[in-house]
Amino acid sequence: MLFRTPSRHFTMLDTALASRGSFARVPQMTSEEVQAIYNQRFAGNRAYRQQVWQVLTADFFEKWINPAGAVLDLGCGYGEFINQIRAREKYGMDLNPDSARMLTPGIRFIQQDCSQLWPLPENSLDAVFTSNFFEHLPDKSTLGRTLDQAKRCLKPGGRLIALGPNIKYLPGPYWDFWDHYLPLTETSLSEGLENRGFVIQHCFDRFLPYTMVKAREYPLFFLKFYLKTPLAWRFLGKQFLVVAAKK
Repeated sequence: MLFRTPSRHFTMLDTALASRGSFARVPQMTSEEVQAIYNQRFAGNRAYRQQVWQVLTADFFEKWINPAGAVLDLGCGYGEFINQIRAREKYGMDLNPDSARMLTPGIRFIQQDCSQLWPLPENSLDAVFTSNFFEHLPDKSTLGRTLDQAKRCLKPGGRLIALGPNIKYLPGPYWDFWDHYLPLTETSLSEGLENRGFVIQHCFDRFLPYTMVKAREYPLFFLKFYLKTPLAWRFLGKQFLVVAAKK
């Protein structure tokens, strides 16, 4: 979902980003169902998705990731972010068993319910990254427990970087996906984070566009230009971006 899965305009990143939102817990679905949904929806353009995330990581998200630190990709999908970001220790968490074979050597894959205890020590991560994932969780109680685990595992000052569809700007298309459950805005997510002891460092209600599955693959220089033009975000952005630090 995003400039990563669905708007009816500016579909540059399109499905390239959509697979990133595989889920770590949806009680209504088994891991086999998750596997089938993502294989059917995103199998056709994996090479393009990798190229898109190479631009996103190198040109934008890398500035918030310590290359000498430890980072976890929550809802890692097919590994587009975690495979390409620079970090000393890298982890990917997802319910989809296909994720394991998509991660490059050296990345530890954790297949589990993200709202349960993470098999990582307290204060061990420098960053938790998640994109187009929280909407797949069944309710805010599950999201709250997930945020609690992120806070437990992050070091003081460690960052949670969350990208996702903003329901304020997607009241209709948001529900076009079988696996969308939890509607969020940048404000509601920020409040939930602050209630758990996070400090909001950056909050954008509009960042990347919301794209369509099986849409046109646009040249990557469009993305590079878009990332450097925040004014364009105000017109085309449908996804929020929230960066929060553990106190």
